[in-house]
Amino acid sequence: MIQRMLTSALFAGCVAGLFAALLHFAFVQEYILLGEKYESGAITHFSSGSPIDDMVAIPPSPAHDPAASSDSTNHGSTAAHDHGLPPSDLVRNGLTVLFAVLIYASYAMLLLAGFGLAEAAGYKIAAAEGMLWGLAGFAAFQLAPAMGLAPELPGTIAAELSARQVWWWGTVAATAGALALIGYGRKPWALLLAVGLLAAPHVIGAPDIDAFYGSAPPEVAAMFAARVLGVGLVVWACLGWTAGYFWQRSAASV
Repeated sequence: MIQRMLTSALFAGCVAGLFAALLHFAFVQEYILLGEKYESGAITHFSSGSPIDDMVAIPPSPAHDPAASSDSTNHGSTAAHDHGLPPSDLVRNGLTVLFAVLIYASYAMLLLAGFGLAEAAGYKIAAAEGMLWGLAGFAAFQLAPAMGLAPELPGTIAAELSARQVWWWGTVAATAGALALIGYGRKPWALLLAVGLLAAPHVIGAPDIDAFYGSAPPEVAAMFAARVLGVGLVVWACLGWTAGYFWQRSAASV
């Protein structure tokens, strides 16, 4: 069982992680880079008509350029740009891919542990059921927490970190438990308990700030949050489907 879980999680995590990295580069990264420029002061709010134009038209100064600070041998030279991404960008993008694979492999392990419990209880898990589990994972790990703590763009502010972490984990646990009760509970009290668990974190409320301020424009932060959640929905569905597929396939080969 353990070998079956590890193998399925590795394959599903690699597929979903690579897909997540691709979508990140296509839809999310430009807003992170833009937020970092607002955060560093390389560009400022209302400096021109369009934030995206600011990102393209106003390059960061050497004082704020990660490539300049990490590789002094490239100062004054465009050779690295002529032959592709600067070394610092290659490292950053490579680490993005690596961490995406590791993160989604970890999420796949959680899903597959759930598959094992469901199978022990007599439920069959295949690709279609796996996709539903993936969507439930998205709701628990991203959607429900985002109702109190939106995805955070560089250049925006948030409440104290430890308080956010406690509320985030509590929301994940409560939402996951509620969805499990909705999906597999067979008693009326299970549905009532699920409703209570879903509501509890939001009744308590996420940690908040005393005043709203920050260097990044709210329009950029809103677009970033929307794209992060959109990408998360698609990738979690992919993760659930692939995890269910490899789980079913590994069972057939036993």
